[in-house]
Amino acid sequence: MSTFKSWTREKLKKRFGLKRVYDHPNLVEWLNSEVEINRFEAESLEFWREGMLKYIDYWNEEEVKLKFIGNIVTLVRYDTDEISCFAERYIGGVVDGEELNGFPDLIIATGKQEIDAPFFFLHEYKKELDNDSPDPAAQCLSAMLLAYELNLNVPKMAQKPVFGAYIIGRSWFFMVLNPDKTYCISDVFSATHTDDLLKIYKMMKVNCIKIKEIWEE
Repeated sequence: MSTFKSWTREKLKKRFGLKRVYDHPNLVEWLNSEVEINRFEAESLEFWREGMLKYIDYWNEEEVKLKFIGNIVTLVRYDTDEISCFAERYIGGVVDGEELNGFPDLIIATGKQEIDAPFFFLHEYKKELDNDSPDPAAQCLSAMLLAYELNLNVPKMAQKPVFGAYIIGRSWFFMVLNPDKTYCISDVFSATHTDDLLKIYKMMKVNCIKIKEIWEE
């Protein structure tokens, strides 16, 4: 049994054969998708960006989640009668004989009280990455790997890519785990830069639209 936080990308490569690629259609399409942002959304994002710029150096991890990330997730409006945002909920299972489990910061999945089919994972890690720190990309990726395995039993989700994001302070990175065991990670987006924050929000909103389209097929 191993928790998501115990994995690094090197360990995931050796144990499960996951391979990083740098140009995959699933990520390219996500990055290039356009969606309209209305005035209320734009003004809200700018208000939160200003707060992030002023206070990010003082906020701890929980404060970043409460005052910034949670606001963005709420504004995207993932929740429906069948789809929910789950925070710090347990998820576990077996992948290739290895039991994986943990409590991701955020999971977008079907279900209300219990996670059914996971679509999207978000992992938030406050400190900058250094040699003594956990690997936030791997923690998110290991949860995404488990989700892919669990979704093989869900006809609508079987063999579909799993999406995710990890956050280090003000820096956001978007991820896709593909059915062929390759994964890709976007370049960095800074939440304190207006253009980047609009892109972050668009990525989340496009993800929300795609999730609902898949589940409503």
